[in-house]
Amino acid sequence: MLGLGMGELVIVLLIVVLMFGGKKLPQLGSSLGESIKNFKKGMKGDDDQNKKP
Repeated sequence: MLGLGMGELVIVLLIVVLMFGGKKLPQLGSSLGESIKNFKKGMKGDDDQNKKP
């Protein structure tokens, strides 16, 4: 997974917790998931527009 081992992932997670705090993590994850969903929806819609003459 992007060349990251378990140790590196734990360090990144700790840095994220320190930066955003434990209370903000669920909100941050929700926002990230919503952004990804909207991006995928936009890409699918863009493909549909290209197929129509």
